[in-house]
Amino acid sequence: MSETNRIEYKQELSKDVDIEREVVAFLNYKEGGIIYIGIDKHGNTYGVSHVDGDMLKIKDRLKNNILPSCLGLFDVSSEKREGKDILKIVVASGAEKPYYVKKYGMSEKGCFIRTGTAAEPMPQKMIDNLFSRRTRNSIGKIRSNRQELTFEQLKIYYDGQGKTLNEHFATNLELLTPDREYNYVAYLMADENGNSIKFAKYDGTTRVDLIENKEFGYCSLIKATYSILDKLEVENITHTKITFKERINQHTWDTTALREAVLNAFVHNDYTTEIPPKFEIFDDRIEITSTGSLPDGYTEEEFFDGISAPRNKELMRIYRDLELVEQLGSGVPRILKSYDRSCFRFYPNFIRMTFPKSVGGAIGGAIGGAIGGAIGELTDRQKEVLQLIKENNRISYREVAERLEINHSAAQAHFESLKEKSIIIREGGTRGYWKILIM
Repeated sequence: MSETNRIEYKQELSKDVDIEREVVAFLNYKEGGIIYIGIDKHGNTYGVSHVDGDMLKIKDRLKNNILPSCLGLFDVSSEKREGKDILKIVVASGAEKPYYVKKYGMSEKGCFIRTGTAAEPMPQKMIDNLFSRRTRNSIGKIRSNRQELTFEQLKIYYDGQGKTLNEHFATNLELLTPDREYNYVAYLMADENGNSIKFAKYDGTTRVDLIENKEFGYCSLIKATYSILDKLEVENITHTKITFKERINQHTWDTTALREAVLNAFVHNDYTTEIPPKFEIFDDRIEITSTGSLPDGYTEEEFFDGISAPRNKELMRIYRDLELVEQLGSGVPRILKSYDRSCFRFYPNFIRMTFPKSVGGAIGGAIGGAIGGAIGELTDRQKEVLQLIKENNRISYREVAERLEINHSAAQAHFESLKEKSIIIREGGTRGYWKILIM
């Protein structure tokens, strides 16, 4: 693979390799990028000799030599290629552009942007323009109204990962404003705060009949995150179906996708509004809603492709330290392995993820043998349509036509056939959903 606008190769890590320049260029680029150490410009693999040492050097150089702070905006990991160790640096697009090399300041000598396959100096006019639009209302810059904060819960979670928070932890985790006061990140991580995470459960498919209402909060956001994960693990019951061939176990929602959706909501919520994410369960679905839409200049296509643009880099860093999240940009692609794009709804002020409940047994894949009966009489195309309905019970004729690459009338005909065979029915008219009748 050759270099691209998002991929840069370096044969080795040395003092002569200006890794800061390359990272700054990707931080200032709208899509971020990846740097590989141990591969030359032609794509030949040479490998690196000192994996652990080089990883520490990279982290130290990026932490100390780039401003604004890029902690939480990059990942450094090792991989094997052709039997040799190489290093991979994943860089997200930053929200506080322009980023620059510290020793050169915010100048053409210190600011770079990715252009094609090169890190090019940024014109002064672009630097001034980006600086004038820089996001100043970030949780790292907002002063906490409470300054008497304690962090025993946070320390316990770090201890659980074999990491100790020393007396400089507030600085290291970026819990302070430039004036050395606790910021809103510190407030969210503190043992006591006014932040409450809402969980609600309804009888039916609307918000009319509330049967359970809980709050997980007024504590460290990390503790609240674990509480929600534990609660949803209880709610995500396993359905069992015994057929003449096998016993099929299936959770109400895919466990990996559900976990990623929860963490995505916590990490990327816009806390400057003081509205936390909320979690709601209905008879036919779960809805996870986070405040704040996509960052400026960040498209839905980039979102679905896993191009990372963290809203709260300080939170991202802490969640990664605690191994709650892994690589930058990995969450959405994991969700899309189990649910299609239509489970995401983007609004001007929030994002909602909706996962339909499973139908009690695995319908896709070995659908003919596992379910039998009426399902066994379906054509292969009708089984594909049924699988799409299982993944998204609000799917439209148009979406099915696009997914299966057939025309609109053919897609509609398959739906009509499934209805005639009493496999599915429509609930709620044009704003409703498809209900699968077989179990």
